[in-house]
Amino acid sequence: MATSFFQTPLLSYGTQKAIGELLLNDYSRRGFMDGIGIRLPTICIRPGLPNKAASGFFSNILREPLAGKEAILPVSEEVRHWHASPRSAVGLLIHAATMDTATAGARRNLTMPGLSATVGEEIAALKRVAGDKVSARIKREPDPFIMGIVDGWPRNSTPSGPRRSASPPPNKTFDDIIRIHIEDELGGKFAA
Repeated sequence: MATSFFQTPLLSYGTQKAIGELLLNDYSRRGFMDGIGIRLPTICIRPGLPNKAASGFFSNILREPLAGKEAILPVSEEVRHWHASPRSAVGLLIHAATMDTATAGARRNLTMPGLSATVGEEIAALKRVAGDKVSARIKREPDPFIMGIVDGWPRNSTPSGPRRSASPPPNKTFDDIIRIHIEDELGGKFAA
């Protein structure tokens, strides 16, 4: 049996996503298109510069210290979230683009597997991979606005059933996610 989520978004962003998913289901059912929608975990570590996305800190607290820069952590280390590396996300997108849509049936929006971890577990992985000096570049500055947004997000997802079984497996550890970033984005080296 596949994991299901209630479509009761708490933010306008989630409402817009739900509208897109409902239209995809309806248009596929009516034969206007043959579509698949996938719900990706939060992609971490995102390449590039920090941005204003509420979820940006998940990447910032790893990417910036690895580049020798300070990063701000606006939430508690107990916050749990669901992640995939960019490399894993590419595999999930290829899976969705090449899958037999008949196996999805009438429910055309699928939740992809990811790695559930707390912010504290992210930071512990950063220490293991890059050392204490790198992880010390994270500054804790609670932001009630960001904390309020994050409180409404899913913490974990473990999709199951036949639709999930054919998808690529999620990253096994956060250490893997950090090593992938170092390899793919930093040429194998980081600012110690």
